[in-house]
Amino acid sequence: MSLNILTETDLTLTAIAQTKMSELFQQVDDNIEGVRVFATPGGCSGISFGMTFSDAINDNDGVLECSDFKVIVDDGTMEYLRGVEIDFVDRGDGNASFVFNNLQPVAGSGCGTCGSSSGGGCG
Repeated sequence: MSLNILTETDLTLTAIAQTKMSELFQQVDDNIEGVRVFATPGGCSGISFGMTFSDAINDNDGVLECSDFKVIVDDGTMEYLRGVEIDFVDRGDGNASFVFNNLQPVAGSGCGTCGSSSGGGCG
């Protein structure tokens, strides 16, 4: 299997997101291949995103190689993530999370700012 390598044109992580992801990756089993970013219907932009550890890289996955880990994105999710920046925001009140900046609005969606560090409330 040849990997579909993603570039910074496809997806980027801020330095703080890479640092936090590296910290988390050090806490998982050796058989974990990377962090999978996935999309599900919902949220104010029409799509909600999540991340989970993955022990497999599939034929339809793209891989962003980072120093200590890989970010894995299937081609269906990549349609929504192209050009997105993943950041990690710690508001100092115990509410820290990864956020997705520069999301493109999905046709028929609501606010279009879901996941943005400056955007509206998405559940």
